[in-house]
Amino acid sequence: MASIFSRIVNGEIPCYKIAETQDYLAFLDVRPQTKGHTLCIPKQEIDYIFDLDDDYLAGLMVFAKKVARAIPPVVPCKRVGVAVIGLEVAHAHIHLMPLQSLSDLSFGKEPLLLSAEEMSDLAARIAALVE
Repeated sequence: MASIFSRIVNGEIPCYKIAETQDYLAFLDVRPQTKGHTLCIPKQEIDYIFDLDDDYLAGLMVFAKKVARAIPPVVPCKRVGVAVIGLEVAHAHIHLMPLQSLSDLSFGKEPLLLSAEEMSDLAARIAALVE
């Protein structure tokens, strides 16, 4: 069975898209820990990030870097944190999270509740800055 992320890649499930290339996709997390919490995924469904071949993993990181640079002008923060957990969805992915403090990088708290309009606006504003 395809992962939820593969279903997003295939257009079966909508997302708040930030950026897309032939190999990678970035979109807002629908259960964000911080405003602007973004996921970067390879389009190829591979469960564990360290099972990606070296070039594909390097490409994912470079893609994530471009997305991360577009976040602070839209969501002012001290840093954009990077996390790879890999337990929540069986599809490799990188979390990019705007941070004001270390506690912002916690996955143990309730997600933020943002309206569809807020999510769409946020995605569009970040997407406009991805180079």
